[in-house]
Amino acid sequence: MSFHSAPDAPARTPAARTPPARTPLVLVHGWGMNAGVWAGLPDALTERFAPVALDLPGHGGAPFSPEQWSLDHWAQACLNQADERLPGGEDASAVWLGWSLGGLIALQAARLAPERVKALVLVTATPRFVRALDWQVAVPEGTLGQFHDGLLADPAGTLERFLALQVRGSEDARGLLRRLRAGLAEQPAPDPAALAQGLQLLREEDLRGPLPDIRPPALWLFGERDTLVPAAAAERVALLMPEARVQVLPGAAHAPWLSHGPETATAIIEFLDTIGL
Repeated sequence: MSFHSAPDAPARTPAARTPPARTPLVLVHGWGMNAGVWAGLPDALTERFAPVALDLPGHGGAPFSPEQWSLDHWAQACLNQADERLPGGEDASAVWLGWSLGGLIALQAARLAPERVKALVLVTATPRFVRALDWQVAVPEGTLGQFHDGLLADPAGTLERFLALQVRGSEDARGLLRRLRAGLAEQPAPDPAALAQGLQLLREEDLRGPLPDIRPPALWLFGERDTLVPAAAAERVALLMPEARVQVLPGAAHAPWLSHGPETATAIIEFLDTIGL
């Protein structure tokens, strides 16, 4: 009995591996800014995540109406904008990174739609921006009042002074100011009515009470030299949200992803690695 061997099978070409989809990273800017400020996001973050930069109501050409008077309205507007930008629409979830006022918006978005927020990264943000008898780690209310009054007389000059305040204390204040200006110049000027409403939110909102009940894991990043959100707030936030990670970036001011990009990216990536994102 003879046996005939089967003809050799053609060699298989290894299947090309599809790179894993990058986790969406929703970016929410601060008062008076626009999505252009994220142009300087560190490469380590843009390579690892898929950035989706939103514009606050009345900023960067985003629509605004007087009916959008509350933090809920602003957070819902950003959730709606994310619906339009994220793959999967209303069913999509993402990491939300909020800077300054954007931190309040991101926190409120997590309260309104926790299933949409995988994690929170809060950069130089705070649950309360102005001082109170039981919250001294903030700016005096008069500081924001001066900006509010200045908007009526000189909106452009007021924004310029606010930009200067954001970089004060930074190791490269002049270079950082140039980069912020360049980012802003690419988009339409903010609506003065939206600026006034945004200042009102900064003056009146207080999320200290709800903070312990916010469900998504959170990272808070503070700047050691920040003159708008004092680094001393880190200790208070850690007490209010004990499961969060809280970190102070040495030498950084109010825009650490621009002034201290590698340190900021490392802190964010290490946090998201820890929680499996």
